[in-house]
This record gives sequence, structure tokens and C-alpha cells, in this order.
Amino acid sequence: MQIAIVLYPGMTALDAIGPYEVFHFLPDAEIRFVSDSPQPIITDSRVLVLGATHSYDETPEPDIVLVPGSSADTTTAMADGELLSWLNQVHQTSQLTLSVCSGALILGAAGILDGHAATTHWIAQKALPTFGAKSQKDQRIVRSGKIITGAGVSAGIDLAFSVVEELYGRQRAEVIQLLIEYDPQPPIDSGHPSKASHEVYRIAKTEMINATKNTKNLISIPKILWRNVLMRLRKR
Repeated sequence: MQIAIVLYPGMTALDAIGPYEVFHFLPDAEIRFVSDSPQPIITDSRVLVLGATHSYDETPEPDIVLVPGSSADTTTAMADGELLSWLNQVHQTSQLTLSVCSGALILGAAGILDGHAATTHWIAQKALPTFGAKSQKDQRIVRSGKIITGAGVSAGIDLAFSVVEELYGRQRAEVIQLLIEYDPQPPIDSGHPSKASHEVYRIAKTEMINATKNTKNLISIPKILWRNVLMRLRKR
């Protein structure tokens, strides 16, 4: 079982590392951290560095592909033609195509979510219909065909457990859950807009908007919009 986890500059570490911690306990898992080339990848904290172990070219047919999101550089990844072409290629043969957080928008930019129900981070839900996806804003994990999307950041752990249960059975999922002692008992309960106070929501939204301000967007957003228009024209 080859599992390819995409890495790109500015990605959110837990989006990838959360599922990795679950998947690497699978008995036959070959996990690859994939980018345009094997290299160090600086995450959105600008402090933590992860290592891409394989290139896109070296990973043409993974069984599972997972795309993480980013707090600041999602649009740059959405405009990355090499990444989008690779995602289109591997989606044709993958057993499952997964995303965590705003990674759903990257799948959307690749044309993979058109006509599918999907979820993403709460701040990005309104962008899903732009790519023909049906936003499921109150769902943490959404399955549509072989595509499974997870909500924000920590939802990647739950997504990974749902995959393990489906492919390897409930017992294996429970064993892994116990191995990593995944027993959430948060001392606070403000992890979704429906639970947060108005003031907490306002502050969080402001911080998220400020985090996404990126001069690269001046180039990335027009590329994304143009690619989206082309994809729709070609489907007519």
C-alpha cells in the first residue's frame, strides 16, 4: 500500500503529520512525502522543516494520495501547474484521494472535486463551489466516491482513522488508536464556528484572513481563475 503525502512550501504540518502518525502503523504501508523533488520543505510556521522523500515523477501510481492545506500558501499550491498535473494523473489510478483542510481547494483547482460533496476548513468553505464542489460546512469528514475530504487541520487524524477502518477493519483502527493514545478530551470546546462565541469567531477569522495575505496571490489567483475557466470551457 503506497501512500503519497504531498508537501509544498508553506503547508500546515499537522495536516500531513497527523495522518502520517496513523498510517505509518499499517503493516504494509510505504509512505512517501512527495514534492517536485526530494528536498526540505519549510512549513507555514517558517520554523519547522519537513523532508520530501520522493518526486512526483518517482511516484506515478500511489494507492492513496493525500493533499494537506496551508494557512498562507494554499493559493500558490493551487496555481502550481506541475502539482495539479500530477494530482490529475494519480487520481486516475488511486484507490483513494484525500485532502485535509484547505487541501480540498488544491483538489478543486485540479478539477477533481467538480460535482462532488466536500468539506474544508471553515474559513474556506465558500470557495468550494467555485470549483464545482458541494460544500458540506457542518461535516468533519466527507466521502464522495473515492474522494475523502477532511475539515480543518486536526480533522486529518479522524480522516486517517476512517480510511484505516475501511481498508483494514475496525480492530486495526482501534489498535492504532490505542498505540498513539488518541483519546481526545479537550479542556475547551470551541473547535467549530457553531461552538465558538461571537468574539472568539471574530478574532479567529481576523487572524486567518491576515495569515492568508500573500503577495504571491497577485500572480497565483489570476492563474487559478484562468485555469478554472479553461477547464469549464473544455467540458462543454
